[in-house]
Amino acid sequence: MQEQAATYLLEQAKKYHALKQAIDEGMADVEAGRVVPWDLEEFLKQARAIPRG
Repeated sequence: MQEQAATYLLEQAKKYHALKQAIDEGMADVEAGRVVPWDLEEFLKQARAIPRG
């Protein structure tokens, strides 16, 4: 049972580390000005204008 608990904790730690890295990358993008507000209405308008085949 201890081995299963240790395996689970290790998996959770890996997920936490990956999430932290993704957040850090996102915050770096914000700080560098590479992020712009997302306009959902404009996105939907453009998506609807794409011809589908």
